[in-house]
Amino acid sequence: MNKPNIIFYFSDQQRADSAGCYGQKLPVTPNLDAMAQEGTLFENAFTCQPVCGPMRACLQSGVYASQNGCYRNDIALPTDTKGIAHYLAEAGYDTAYIGKWHLASDKEHRLATKPTPKERRGGYDYWRAADILEFTSHGYNGYIFDEDCNKIEFKGYRADRINDFAIEYVKKQHEKPFFMFVSQLEPHHQNDRLRFESPKGLKNKFKDYEVPGDLKGTLGDWRVQMPSYLACCNSVDTNFGKLIQALKDEGIYDNTVIIYTSDHGCHFRTRNFEYKRSCHDGSTKVPLVITGGAFTGGGRISDLVSLIDLPATVLDIAGAEIPEHFMGKSLTDKKGHESVFMQISESQIGRAVRTDRWKYSVAAKNADKAFADRYIEDCLYDLEKDPYEKNNLITHPDYKEIRAEMKKILLEYMTKAGEPVLDIIEKEK
Repeated sequence: MNKPNIIFYFSDQQRADSAGCYGQKLPVTPNLDAMAQEGTLFENAFTCQPVCGPMRACLQSGVYASQNGCYRNDIALPTDTKGIAHYLAEAGYDTAYIGKWHLASDKEHRLATKPTPKERRGGYDYWRAADILEFTSHGYNGYIFDEDCNKIEFKGYRADRINDFAIEYVKKQHEKPFFMFVSQLEPHHQNDRLRFESPKGLKNKFKDYEVPGDLKGTLGDWRVQMPSYLACCNSVDTNFGKLIQALKDEGIYDNTVIIYTSDHGCHFRTRNFEYKRSCHDGSTKVPLVITGGAFTGGGRISDLVSLIDLPATVLDIAGAEIPEHFMGKSLTDKKGHESVFMQISESQIGRAVRTDRWKYSVAAKNADKAFADRYIEDCLYDLEKDPYEKNNLITHPDYKEIRAEMKKILLEYMTKAGEPVLDIIEKEK
């Protein structure tokens, strides 16, 4: 049997509840919803690092951000990292990367608006990308680079054009199976304009949204931003549907496994100074739908899963051996975990663990290090009684045993990730 093509379709900063298959009542994601009916939907998928660059580094390397060295933005993925593109090439795959990379620049190499050298592309051959796409484009118009470092300018809405590059690759003649990673920037806000830049005229379609429970009664900027945010999500979904149609037109859809997810969610400045970098579900819960191969007809899986599981899953789909040092497991058995682990950076040096019922996090203030010498307990939420995480129980005396149990689980994860754990102390009332 021929090895399947694999497409990893990646949005940026997309909440799970923006999708109809996760409860959104407006017609934001009809194509993803249709794919969920056909494939496997993971109801409880969580990022392992709610920041753009670090999460991308986890996906490419198969290990946590503190292990690969990219514990915050503006740290490049080490050039000696053997990532999933290298493993897939060894397994007989052509590899392609389209869109936002965010893993080439560091203090010495300022590549946000420059071509990404071959040694900083994570092993990908075909290249239609910019290191920091929000620096080379706005919602409309911009440029990316090809594998020969040539600038390719584009006109029109950014998500449309990035998707066009993906369709262009699909339509090429392929003698070998291919792995294509499509990294959209939307619905991420445009940093230099402090807004979500949706297609012109589309945001009014989503003005009558239902306010998510975690946002009700809060400040933040969701009242102003949500219609544009949902319109951006809709644009990504429309393009996702066009790519699926291209696969069908080329006669290769039935031999392609498609993974759709996002790097992290968006809490609209309700938990800290901006949109992510917190332990809360609004920041960490993401959509995850996979179809094709073993995932066809898989239904809805309620187990907890982590995005750190996806590198192992991709290699398993390709029939490649999963390296022992990978931190996740393959999801081809459609089974998850009793808990998931998260590292948080830039706003803090944070660590969190989540079970079905409990969320526990610790934090240190110096945010410019991979590890802390000492952590202070920060949050404890009873997700059964308080699903929107409004009541922090971290100093409540009745939950001392729960804190101790969650602390033990967290320390086990930190040890597995090779972290030097020195002390976690109780938070004072």
